[in-house]
Amino acid sequence: MEALSAVHLSKDYPARGRPVRALDEVDLALEKGRLFAFLGRNGAGKTTFIKIAATLLLPTAGSVTLFGHDVVREPAKVRPDLAIVPQEGRPFFHLTPREHIREYLLVRGAASESARDRTEQMVAAMGLGPYADEPSYRLSGGLQQRTLVAMILATRAPFLFLDEPTLGMDPFARRQVWEVIREAVRAGSTVLLTTHYLDEAEQLSEELAVIEGGHVLYRGTAEALRSTLHREVRLQFTGGVTRDDLAPHGRVYADRDRLVLLTTRAAVRGLTELALERGSEMTVGPVTLEEAFLELVGRGIEEGT
Repeated sequence: MEALSAVHLSKDYPARGRPVRALDEVDLALEKGRLFAFLGRNGAGKTTFIKIAATLLLPTAGSVTLFGHDVVREPAKVRPDLAIVPQEGRPFFHLTPREHIREYLLVRGAASESARDRTEQMVAAMGLGPYADEPSYRLSGGLQQRTLVAMILATRAPFLFLDEPTLGMDPFARRQVWEVIREAVRAGSTVLLTTHYLDEAEQLSEELAVIEGGHVLYRGTAEALRSTLHREVRLQFTGGVTRDDLAPHGRVYADRDRLVLLTTRAAVRGLTELALERGSEMTVGPVTLEEAFLELVGRGIEEGT
């Protein structure tokens, strides 16, 4: 069963001259009970898509249905089935993490005892115990974000929109949140995730889509996206070699003071000999999802329009 279906979805924003098209006839269907990652650089249209699907923004054309209900014509039927972590969300200044979670559940109609029990479960699962009774203004940005994510995951809503959910979190906290998100999917929720952390998308999603300029450029698994490079190996060089030395063997880009080459396994032996001859430090690894993304859209994920 489809949890979400977008058909010819478009959105124009007013601007001087002609309107800016953020989404251009996007077609996308997501199956129930799965985690789907939406990738794209800043301004690609990810957040616009989520806002429309979550009944927060009207489309210019096209439609979105959530569990069979049109999000524009039937928002009152759609909203009880969804919860959203917005990219620009902020916790209330004086409320504690425990109060945030419990009060949000009560507002959504949970019984008092259920809200209390689910709050304590989520506080523990998200590692918020030591901070559960601290007002938000005393918490770091990462802990504030963890509080917002805990509020949403505690709802156990059938559809969860997570827009950059681990923004500002340290690596340990991110992995803790990942496990709670996985548990939500195991319990039956459908999750649409946007993230700039491509390792996060790869770890969590069963399927992903890449959006650029309001168009879906790719849909499939992370592994299949990496295979589109037709280059299996990532070589990293520090000193001794130049871009001109490496360019005949594949795609070269700079990473701070190092050069990275995406190439084939067949080229590794000759490049190892070159590195030894030139006194260059070389490391070998598989190509990453980020590099496949870069190849697909032609620029970095954090570059603006």
